Amino acid sequence: MIKSLLALLLVAAPSPAPDLDQSLDPGQSQASGRAVLETGHVDIGPRLRDGEWTVQIHDDHAVPSVWREPADTVLRIRDTARQPVPDDEAYAFLGEQPGAEVHVVPQTEKQGVVWIGWNTQDPGVLGAISRGVTMNLRGVQGPGNVTIFLQSGNLGAPQVLWSSAKPYPQPMWVETNTHTHANWVFGKPGTYLLAVDVTADLADGSTATASTILRLAVGDTTDPDDAFGAAFTAPLPAASGSALAQATERSSGTGNALIYVAAAVGLAVLILALLVLRQSAVRRRAEQEPGR
Repeated sequence: MIKSLLALLLVAAPSPAPDLDQSLDPGQSQASGRAVLETGHVDIGPRLRDGEWTVQIHDDHAVPSVWREPADTVLRIRDTARQPVPDDEAYAFLGEQPGAEVHVVPQTEKQGVVWIGWNTQDPGVLGAISRGVTMNLRGVQGPGNVTIFLQSGNLGAPQVLWSSAKPYPQPMWVETNTHTHANWVFGKPGTYLLAVDVTADLADGSTATASTILRLAVGDTTDPDDAFGAAFTAPLPAASGSALAQATERSSGTGNALIYVAAAVGLAVLILALLVLRQSAVRRRAEQEPGR
């Protein structure tokens, strides 16, 4: 019952499509030095190496593929990613006027646009977790709206996963051995920082959590060096220590609402019990009075 209830509080990313099937070599190396990635395939995801749980960027555009530290990596979205917002109420969640130009990293790969996804396929991670991880968006800093959403085909309704227009934190459950790509929409050019953490309940009963800042330079006029030098200064909500606990921290307030309802029910039961006791006491006194 508890697990099914918590599942309703998470936005779940769907299983990967067949064309996203991949496996990662456990021997892939860790890159050093700064990198600006503006084309090719990259994934964000947890990595477990030498007992250390981290959030890293898997650069599949490099030959051979490597893992990179987010602090040393800028994802650059060139103007080749510019698209007009559709004149369709279904996309009102973007918070932009129809026809306005926005930068879009599409769900399917587009030539000349960095293709951003996420995976839970690191061999160390696969051997350590039992079910999956919680990827949690804790904050966004940048000049415009940021929205990440999925859409199944041309007729499928958009499924919003993360949005800078909503309160934080925004947890998203990702199953083990998942590889997914979504639509990333940026409302204005400029430097964006996304505060993300990944938490998992490990098979040995312990909990692992790692936090990072994703750095993005959106638009040809945005200097990637600005993204490297930017600091995240916006306030962040506290991170939870458990993937299961994060499920109750939905920004919609559902978790708090459940607590308030439970408290109200408990108070009502207590008041009813006191009334019953009071009536019993009055009855006993009445029975003991002379002439009754």
